[in-house]
Amino acid sequence: MVSGALLGPDFFTRNVHDVGPQLVGCTFTVDGVGGPIVEVECYDQTDPASHSFRGPTSRTAPMFGPPGHLYVYLSYGMHWCVNLVCGPEGRGEAVLIRAIEPISGVEEMRRRRPGSSDRQLCAGPGRLTRALGLTGADNGLAVSSGEATQTRIEIRRAENPLGVASGPRIGISRAVEPPWRHCLAGSPFLSKPAPTREPAAA
Repeated sequence: MVSGALLGPDFFTRNVHDVGPQLVGCTFTVDGVGGPIVEVECYDQTDPASHSFRGPTSRTAPMFGPPGHLYVYLSYGMHWCVNLVCGPEGRGEAVLIRAIEPISGVEEMRRRRPGSSDRQLCAGPGRLTRALGLTGADNGLAVSSGEATQTRIEIRRAENPLGVASGPRIGISRAVEPPWRHCLAGSPFLSKPAPTREPAAA
């Protein structure tokens, strides 16, 4: 059973580097399918690795839009990746959701990703979107913050403090040193092993 208070726009209207670590442990569901977020990466407008670095384009416009919305893009022409837009509107910041622990609607995830082990169902941004049924059609969709703004997407606050390990991001060639990847320490559902740096403040 999914519990915890819904996170609305106020949660996301902050610096992406404050929001990112606090999303670890929050429950992310699409039409009731999902589970706790165990791995994220942060991207901001000053970051050469970010899609927003060169300013808004037709592709990246959702990154500069209202906080608490999705930015969904196609990676390498094959895999959808889902991000949560943060910061003030016009800023160009987002948190990439890299992995979740599959808890709710696991049978539906298995149907969408046949042959995958449960540990690998949502371990990676492309695997995650396929398991949750997210595509480019969801680009720009708002996160639900209650009955007045009910959408496919719900993110609920983590009920207990969690250990968060932080380190360099994965699969990028620029700005590789900043510790902007945040993981649930000890989780077996990560896309890659957790960073070895000291845990970040929750």
